[in-house]
Amino acid sequence: QVQLVESGGGLVQSGGSLRLSCAVSGDIFGINFMGWYRQVPGKHRELVAGAPSGGTTDYADSVRGRFTISRDDAKNTVYLKMDNLKPEDTAVYYCYGNFRVRSGLAFKPEAYWGQGTQVTVSS
Repeated sequence: QVQLVESGGGLVQSGGSLRLSCAVSGDIFGINFMGWYRQVPGKHRELVAGAPSGGTTDYADSVRGRFTISRDDAKNTVYLKMDNLKPEDTAVYYCYGNFRVRSGLAFKPEAYWGQGTQVTVSS
């Protein structure tokens, strides 16, 4: 059973920093993509930052230059460093991963979500 376990959310003042971590547990046989999404009540979940394997990282316009995504594939962990946080960054942040998993005698891509971690930025 593959699970994504997030940590690092919390309350911070405007202009402050936080680092989110997401560790993958369970048997995976490759990482296709890992990223961070966020959601506020009444709105769709939006992609904040993505790190595809063999590709370049990408960011939402609203966070580019302030947030940095990184992966440690040896630890099956993805991080999101958030600097110069603003009140509009307040949301539940979700880790997302698309991995190569075993399916019988073969392998297939499979997507997973973390449970979410609250980030609150006070003004």
